[in-house]
Amino acid sequence: MSSCRCKISPIIPIFVFFLLVSSLVRAADDPRAKNRTFRPRQELQKSKIIRESLRKINKPALKTIQSPDGDIIDCVLLRHQPAFDHPQLKGKRPLVPPERPNGQNQKGVMAAEDFQLWRMSGETCPEGTIPIRRTTERDMLRASSVASFGKKPAKLVRRDTTSDGHEHAVGYVSGDEYYGAKASINVWAPNVTNQYEFSLSQLWVISGSFGDDLNTIEAGWQVSPELYGDYYPRFFTYWTSDAYQATGCYNLLCSGFVQTNNKVAIGAAISPTSSYSGGQFDISLLVWKDPKHGNWWLEFGSGILVGYWPSFLFTHLRDHASMVQFGGEVVNSNPGGSHTSTEMGSGHFAGEGFGKASYFRNLQVVDWDNNLVPLPNLKVLADHPNCYDIQGGVNAVWGNYFYYGGPGRNVKCP
Repeated sequence: MSSCRCKISPIIPIFVFFLLVSSLVRAADDPRAKNRTFRPRQELQKSKIIRESLRKINKPALKTIQSPDGDIIDCVLLRHQPAFDHPQLKGKRPLVPPERPNGQNQKGVMAAEDFQLWRMSGETCPEGTIPIRRTTERDMLRASSVASFGKKPAKLVRRDTTSDGHEHAVGYVSGDEYYGAKASINVWAPNVTNQYEFSLSQLWVISGSFGDDLNTIEAGWQVSPELYGDYYPRFFTYWTSDAYQATGCYNLLCSGFVQTNNKVAIGAAISPTSSYSGGQFDISLLVWKDPKHGNWWLEFGSGILVGYWPSFLFTHLRDHASMVQFGGEVVNSNPGGSHTSTEMGSGHFAGEGFGKASYFRNLQVVDWDNNLVPLPNLKVLADHPNCYDIQGGVNAVWGNYFYYGGPGRNVKCP
């Protein structure tokens, strides 16, 4: 009776064998991998590219803070942040705070240190540093490709089409010159049904046509398991100057946004969140164009400057915005089949009102003279009103506001 001695061929190194096994395990859980062929050489090249990308994104830390949600927050010297890798920023210092818009009411807004999980330990980043959420290899492996990590797909251009599975319920103004926008945004933890979908609530400052020259600045909160690996709502920013094609990214994942604040971590989890028929929590965000230098600044809460987008990043937004939008967006990853059950906002329709439906309140824009003013003619639009809807209004306490959101799949949204 003959015996068989089985061994791994010396042609394939042991570490490649383990890489193959781990990749096959990951592929078993990835519906996008059904038609993918595993190639060890390509996987090794991808691993090398990921390591190089992580070296660019993750800067040396003076201090490291462990967040209760599993994040690692690195306290990085302000001048070492990713923005200063940009050729036009190398060797330069961050700008001093600009003149705030007139009419800014800073009363009754929660302080920044009270709204993110990483601050619950009481640890802070030293002066002269900024907190940056550390990006991991796992974060990058969840993306459809290394090149697409930290970016929105290029299709996200129009608000009046849903062929790419992106669905919206938004309030907007257009047809004038806008130099900023402000809103208080109700924060929830909506259910997101799978890794390839997200749910967000944000404001958009927009200029250019809805084509390849679209410029946007965006800020708000999002639940994105593909980007962050969990289902926490997280404070985020985004920008693009070419309709999400080659420029721009989320948070600090590329050279762009210059952070100046050592208390707010962009991309970090928000806490507390609102509860149905319970306590309500919102965050106040202001984006405006500095009249002196032309850069676009971001303020959180009561006068807390987070940082700015340099004007040279943009084409049309070097001058002004032509549209401002506020509202929710979800991804329906199977637009040709049954609708997703991913929730927008609280997961409840606008008609349920306060404490049940999600809201935006105190909506304002910044005019040419750096004044915060009420919205002149707010329009509302829901492109799938049976799945997610929106209802606007005006009153003396909330100014311009709207309720919005929904559960996604239901009897009227099959």
